[in-house]
Amino acid sequence: MCDLDKSDNPVNPRRPGPIQVAQLDLDGPEGAVLAFGPALRDGSADGEDIKGGDVYALVRLRGRPVATVVCRVPPGEDPADAVAAEARAVLARTPHPVSAPGPGPSAETGGSANGSATEVTDAAEVTEATDRTAPPPRTSVVVATRERADQLARALDSLLAQDHPDFEIVVVDNAPRTGATRELVEGAYGGRVRLVREDVPGLAVAHNRGVAAADGEIVAFTDDDVVADPHWLTALTEPFAADPGLGCTTGLILPARLGTPAQILLESHGGFAKGFAPKTYDPARPPADEPLFPFTAGSFGSGANMAFRARALRDAGGFDPATGTGTPARGGDDLYAFVSVLAAGHRLRYTPEALVWHHHRETWQDLRNQAYGYGAGLTAYLTALLVRRPALLPSLLRKLPRGLAHARTITAHRDSAGGAVPGAHGAQDYPWPRSLSRLERRGMLAGPLGYARARSRVRGVRPPWHGRAE
Repeated sequence: MCDLDKSDNPVNPRRPGPIQVAQLDLDGPEGAVLAFGPALRDGSADGEDIKGGDVYALVRLRGRPVATVVCRVPPGEDPADAVAAEARAVLARTPHPVSAPGPGPSAETGGSANGSATEVTDAAEVTEATDRTAPPPRTSVVVATRERADQLARALDSLLAQDHPDFEIVVVDNAPRTGATRELVEGAYGGRVRLVREDVPGLAVAHNRGVAAADGEIVAFTDDDVVADPHWLTALTEPFAADPGLGCTTGLILPARLGTPAQILLESHGGFAKGFAPKTYDPARPPADEPLFPFTAGSFGSGANMAFRARALRDAGGFDPATGTGTPARGGDDLYAFVSVLAAGHRLRYTPEALVWHHHRETWQDLRNQAYGYGAGLTAYLTALLVRRPALLPSLLRKLPRGLAHARTITAHRDSAGGAVPGAHGAQDYPWPRSLSRLERRGMLAGPLGYARARSRVRGVRPPWHGRAE
């Protein structure tokens, strides 16, 4: 579906069409129900219009995300029946950690960008009631944006539909060139959404402005290109009520559309998903399977779906303003914050029930930019840690040999699979182009210099709450 020509650019002469994204509730009150919208509808087809083709579906049991499946719906067959049959088959044969590379119908059961697989949630586990002894704390949702009013409106509509009992929404208008964001928020969402302005460009600076404006005990972050599941904010913030030592939570990110080769290629190699098994990262008990912990921050989650205890984030200094999209560092702001909070002794929890649907970038050039930015952001964030937290250097040097050996093992496994990431919905059909790997490596080389340039631009910029009593 994502053939490569000699220039290593995706072309699709044989691609039968986009992959429809859906949700399947296997045990709803009316049996298995397949839904294609309205939140996920791309303007072309919904479930009743599909006459056949490929479907990527999130599978739920009692409302809880447990897996994704990809299957081909034969012409004339009911899509709900076809996807439900595939989902039941997958769940029946994979009650434990799995890895299912290869062409044809496949299941993504926790594969991540680094190729590791986590557990599919067992059906018996789903039947257990979750202990929720206290309501989630008062929460502020921060959305940083710049000149993307149309996308922002879609995100805000989903945020206003959250089932969380006590929250506010803060939009940070970052270095605006027009009044489009202000007009949207004040005109369509006046009284329901707060707007603050940050004139220094950069995602980390904008996030820090949002943290300063927030009045919640918890500060949650998402992007302007997502659609949040109605239960997202509750699931993301409930763990804070149960664990006073928790400093951060992250959640599940799935594709809202798979309509272009670039979107399909990105998702087939892991996308942003971190699996369907909850996991707690505790600095007092480092995970044995992550020898570079906590420096492998990319495995914890992503900035489009994260929340922090406000006091813990502020005490850690917030986001480094020389990192993030919109700066020469190109990224790494979320990774820096994760490690800073963990280094302060707080726990971090990944909870897949906290779900957002992300609109992946659509073009080949977008994917090239993304690959370069990932590499640059990674080394920029590591540079930021060593510059701002030099006490972490001995730990990093001590763990580096085992971490490099672990990375070589993963790379060898991926290369032997033809560039595919095991467990990532048929990824062997879509080998990762060498040009993107080269771009990522170039970004890694450029990251430290990019961070130095960004740091010089924001010299003297302090967190907006600096000196303010909690």
